[in-house]
Amino acid sequence: MRKNICYSIILSLGLSLTACNDGFLDRAPITSLTEENAFQSYENFQAFAWPLYEMFNNTMFGTAINGTGQGSCYNADMNAGWMYSRGMHLNGNSYAFGRITSVASGNGWNFSGGLRRANILLSHVDSSNMTDEEKNHWRAVGYFFHSFWYMELIDRFGDVPWVESPLSDESEERFAAREDRKTVADRVLERLKWAEKNIGNFSGKDGENAIDEDCVQALISRFTLREATWRKYHELGDYESYLEECVRVSELLMKKYPTLYNGTESSPGTGYNEIWTTEDLQGVPGVILFYQFADAPQKYHNFSALEHMDSGNAEMTQDMVDLYLCTDGKPIATSGVYEGDKTPYSTFRNRDPRLYYVVMPPYKVTAKTPTEEDPRTWEYTGNAEDRYYIDLLGANESCSNPGVGMKRLPAQNWTAQLVPAVPNLLDGVGATGFVRGYSGYYVWKGWSNWETNMNGGVMQNTSDKPIFKIEEVLLNYAEAMWELGQFNQDVADKTINLLRDRVGVVRMNVGEINESFDPNRGRWYPKQLPDRCPVAQGTLLDPVLWEIRRERIVELMGEGFGFYDIRRWRMAPWFLNRQHRGFYAQKNMINSNSANQFFLNEETGQPVGMTGDMDEGYIYLEADPIASGQGWQERYYLYQVPTTEILLNPNLTQNPGWD
Repeated sequence: MRKNICYSIILSLGLSLTACNDGFLDRAPITSLTEENAFQSYENFQAFAWPLYEMFNNTMFGTAINGTGQGSCYNADMNAGWMYSRGMHLNGNSYAFGRITSVASGNGWNFSGGLRRANILLSHVDSSNMTDEEKNHWRAVGYFFHSFWYMELIDRFGDVPWVESPLSDESEERFAAREDRKTVADRVLERLKWAEKNIGNFSGKDGENAIDEDCVQALISRFTLREATWRKYHELGDYESYLEECVRVSELLMKKYPTLYNGTESSPGTGYNEIWTTEDLQGVPGVILFYQFADAPQKYHNFSALEHMDSGNAEMTQDMVDLYLCTDGKPIATSGVYEGDKTPYSTFRNRDPRLYYVVMPPYKVTAKTPTEEDPRTWEYTGNAEDRYYIDLLGANESCSNPGVGMKRLPAQNWTAQLVPAVPNLLDGVGATGFVRGYSGYYVWKGWSNWETNMNGGVMQNTSDKPIFKIEEVLLNYAEAMWELGQFNQDVADKTINLLRDRVGVVRMNVGEINESFDPNRGRWYPKQLPDRCPVAQGTLLDPVLWEIRRERIVELMGEGFGFYDIRRWRMAPWFLNRQHRGFYAQKNMINSNSANQFFLNEETGQPVGMTGDMDEGYIYLEADPIASGQGWQERYYLYQVPTTEILLNPNLTQNPGWD
């Protein structure tokens, strides 16, 4: 899936063809392509298909790896309450505080773009000069991308029109009515299963990082779990066959990808972190498909760059930090090694290492003037706690970036300015103007010390990013097996315990997980509950199911699955209808004249200013949504069909609650 665009051609029917195979330039003169011969050879279809891969970069999709910001993947998890945006401070999540309003256009109601390109490709397969095997291959590729787009449409809108031909002004499909969600989903699955059987092995022609059978199976695994659980928890019925299909393809992939990436020889045991910050994912164990940046000079992202600067706005709340297990495999409520959250050090100590790979851990150093003998701009304090995570991750011995390794402390920005302490609060005493936030839990999942900012540019990081990987498949399989009543210790060992082994968390023992294992476990919210219900009104999840979902949240944090998951599980109120807090702080950590930082009086739920009588407490991030008369609304489970679309097509209907 090479992302370097080689040339563009305009067909007489107004379509742009983009080729990305250097060898194709030697075989097909660009002046020879016309409407009559543009879709004749294998190379023609290959050239036309490459732009379809940009779906993985399209911000319409929550899992998108987008090069113009920290990407949809962070935004989707912010929508879910899994992550927190600095811009939410005192305002709260838009879905929790009723700021999702009616839309006239947009909203993802999109039947052009990649979907149109996939339909154009499919419409020319039969009339080409390719062999039957080649025709089947390109039809399978077209079905894959058509299905990828429709998976998003179904997730957003439920019932949608079915469009399988290129739309024009004369197309009857332009005025098609919405078809039942289950009917459309069944067609998508039928196409994906056909693609799985017929895509063939063309890796020699398409390249090593292109759509193949494994990618189709990975998409089936994702789609069938998402659709099955939506049908179950939204009371649509007819979901068991989707779970069985998820199990089938997931097992096939688990046999093909038996090994998890566990870091390089120089940094073993860091695979969870490095799969997100590695320069080249080609051949990395467990990676099924990835977005390739490293050898495409005009394709960049800026995850690492933004997280080094004041532009990075991704944080986490105390509630989500509390979700991470302790190293003994127990939740904080029942763990024997949890030390409480009254200091940043105790909060992070003895916790799942995935916490400090996503959230910058606490430390403190003292600034100093560099010398020729010691070029560092900092030195250790005398407190052993202050240096624990610096030593754990490997100190930045030099005063300049990019440094060595993936993540190193103490943190510095791109001009080697020091962050002397974390947490680094906005309006905090001694705070720097970058790598800071309101909650105290600064997200640095995309941070890598080796990526430079390329002479001041903020979009020029080149680490590859995974699109499909075996970790997601393991979690899909575990969840589907539980939903089928087949989850047991053997399944846990083949899935969740592989993930825990990699990071050094005690393995899941299914037999010990009972009602008292985590008294604070999540809840789901049946339809009959009143709109905007308090968190406590939900139904407690089965304790084993909660642990499966917890593992998914932690493993995939920051990768854009959040808003899909909380809606298919009908758990949105549990994550969003709560008053989110930051870390437990002391008054002397915050400037006394701060107009933005408050303590939370947990008895009243109200903020207490720095001039008040509280000397310590949890940072106040937002009001209580329910007490404010807001909260998640039932209609948010499905997006609104844009009003302009209904005006243009009177056969369309609106989703419940959006009239």
